[in-house]
Amino acid sequence: MSALSAALAELEGRAGAVRAAARIARAFAAERERWILWLPVALGAGIGLYFELAVEPQIAIAALAPGATLLLAVAVRRHAGAFTLAVGAFAAALGFAAAKLHTDWAKAPVLTERLGPVTVTGRIVEAEPTHKGMRIVVRLAAAGNLAADRLPLRARLTLHDIEGGYTAGDEIAVRAILLPPPAPAMPGAYDFQRQAYFQRIGAVGFALGEPDILKKAADGGFSFAEWLERLRQRITERIVAQLPSPTGALAAAQITGHRHTIPPEVMSAWQDSGLAHLIAISGMNIAIVAGLVFFAVRALLALVPWLALRISTKKWAAVAALAVTLAYLLISGAAVPTQRAYFMFAAVMAGVLIDREALSMRLVAWAAVVILIAAPEGLLGPSFQMSFAAVVALIACYERWAARKPEPEPPGAARRWLRGFAALALTSLVAGLATAPFGMFSFNRFTVYGLAANMIAVPVTDLWVMPWALVTMFAMPFGLEAWPLAAMGWGVDLVHAVARTVAGWPGAVVSTTAMPGLGLLLFALGGLWLAIWQRRWRWLGAPAMLAGLLSMLLVRPPDLLISGDGKTLAARAADGALYIASPDARGYVADTWWKRDGAAGFKPWPQMGAGADGRLRCDALGCTYAIGAVRVAIVRDPAALTEDCDAALVVAPALTRTGCRKARVVDRRSLMTRGAHAVWIGGNTLAIIDDRGERGERPWVSHPWMEAEQRPPRRGRTAARE
Repeated sequence: MSALSAALAELEGRAGAVRAAARIARAFAAERERWILWLPVALGAGIGLYFELAVEPQIAIAALAPGATLLLAVAVRRHAGAFTLAVGAFAAALGFAAAKLHTDWAKAPVLTERLGPVTVTGRIVEAEPTHKGMRIVVRLAAAGNLAADRLPLRARLTLHDIEGGYTAGDEIAVRAILLPPPAPAMPGAYDFQRQAYFQRIGAVGFALGEPDILKKAADGGFSFAEWLERLRQRITERIVAQLPSPTGALAAAQITGHRHTIPPEVMSAWQDSGLAHLIAISGMNIAIVAGLVFFAVRALLALVPWLALRISTKKWAAVAALAVTLAYLLISGAAVPTQRAYFMFAAVMAGVLIDREALSMRLVAWAAVVILIAAPEGLLGPSFQMSFAAVVALIACYERWAARKPEPEPPGAARRWLRGFAALALTSLVAGLATAPFGMFSFNRFTVYGLAANMIAVPVTDLWVMPWALVTMFAMPFGLEAWPLAAMGWGVDLVHAVARTVAGWPGAVVSTTAMPGLGLLLFALGGLWLAIWQRRWRWLGAPAMLAGLLSMLLVRPPDLLISGDGKTLAARAADGALYIASPDARGYVADTWWKRDGAAGFKPWPQMGAGADGRLRCDALGCTYAIGAVRVAIVRDPAALTEDCDAALVVAPALTRTGCRKARVVDRRSLMTRGAHAVWIGGNTLAIIDDRGERGERPWVSHPWMEAEQRPPRRGRTAARE
């Protein structure tokens, strides 16, 4: 009987599993119309997989994978579930291939060591005013005696205390110092080298004087890109000249996207108040401009009865709105949020032209597909992540709200205004919560009072600032921009006052530790599951989102940090603060460490003697850092090596070789070939991660001595001499 009971129980369990699987299959089939929304997710998964690899894949793998998965999809096309999975695999393979092809296309020489002062000649392709001068990108023709095969394609130069006079298309010569694009300040930090690689910028630096113009750009220009850059620069300069600082800089940022003219303290106030999105041209700006043009053109056409009776005013208004928003997209710099907004708006207007109604969530999906195929590396940037997170969350909320039973229109103007403000508050809250984890991942900060600031700033921007900005752009070709700019400036000043006030409130910004990449992925997938599906099983995404947020609690910051040049070191005190040894305690490297550590306290590095907790002790020869039984020796003088080589780790940034055979060593060679190091000490062991190990052997990963390390050894007498 016991055997029979066990068999019956097993059969009942299997039947229950079958019933559960059947329920899941029915729920999955019931949401068939939503399957297509996972296409950009699969595409992004393939792109993400490519960028997570430790080594560069072969082009053959990237080329064959889409074809193989497409054949698989054709083979299983009669089975809906298998076909859907195969299409997802094809999208992932397509994303992987697009990322690989784009990487190979962007490949260009990169400077590997400091060069200069040298004479640099080339053609300016981008020129942007800053609050202290100009920043230009030059297509290089020559840089000193650097060989042509090692000459970077582009270099980004800073011109200090130069207010203008240079524009895209100018051919210049200037004495400058060129440097390799900087590696991350610590393993896992912001990767400027990767961003520069895809912009084909192989060097950064600064001019030592005013450039000489060898050939001035033609008035009309023969390159559309250069003409457009000149136009953006002229518009920015005219706005800044018309309005006082910082009003002019803030107004220019909302029209041309040039934000480097904004003083740092002003930008900090807008960030701390949660209003930085208002000067990062995004979907809201595009929507306002498009709506204004659409309704204005339609109203004007309706005033002419002969036209209104013979043409579709709605379609002509759609064409006008498309043209004006395209011009705004180009003038604003075509950032990722602006591209996404324009693609969605263009699809809506296309629906108007062919008398079809657009599906909003599908528009987001197809906009994501277009952007990811065109620039796969954009997936890794906060601009793409935060833009799509906000719009997906808002559309998902709107879909749920629209599915509810309609309520009667509330009587009275006061209640209608109250409902409008409630909708605005809900919009700000949803967008803020959806983008907050991405902001914490990229910027290590959370703005507490962003909702309060947006309740005032967003209506002012929507109803006053952007309409006057549009009038300004139409008036500027006729030299009549002064009065609409002045009106726009009043609104900008009001929003700036809100930003300053809110940023000054106690606890306006909470600094957070760096969120793990896996945690962000969990949050994103959970949010997509919650937003895309419409049945109750969508709530399974909520635990994944919560797990992603809680992953920050599992982060243990490193105990010891060494910068790639060895000039900056940090050691963790017992209370969690950082002892910092740096030529510039508030420089870029130290500031990055401080932010990623959740704004931990700073302690001065003891030059002689011990720190308050006794972990760090220094003398004339160097320092020792001890946690428990693990001791780290930080060597200043080679004479200290005789007694420091018995430490668990020897840090000697100034020495190329230490001669320590038993201890693990971080010396100048390892820093110059492997980049910044982070060290964790636990129990009687230590773990070391370096930047090169974190990022892998990828085309954009470069350190000063990597090229020499990877070069094959010379033969004959030369090798013997070395």
